[in-house]
Amino acid sequence: MPVEPLSQKEIEDRLAHLPGWSLDGDRLSRSYRLGSHFAATAMVVHVARVQEELDHHSDLTLGYDTVSLSVHTHSAGGTVTARDFDLARRVEDLAPGHGAH
Repeated sequence: MPVEPLSQKEIEDRLAHLPGWSLDGDRLSRSYRLGSHFAATAMVVHVARVQEELDHHSDLTLGYDTVSLSVHTHSAGGTVTARDFDLARRVEDLAPGHGAH
């Protein structure tokens, strides 16, 4: 089943429920700061597991004590879709368990 791009209004409405996430060009993005490099690495592994489960993958960047994500839906022409928000919500839900803020 094809995934449809969200309108600008739909994106703005959904972003209102995901503090810290923003629209960066044609992608949803967010960076998290963690207490250590090990904590950041553990979060990357956890996010990777969720991405495999959803079969939807972000650009995921590990810094010393940061994790950054940037996501859009390639199959919808590189636009933002509900799949991107599903991934963002899952990441947002797991982040506190890693001490991310």
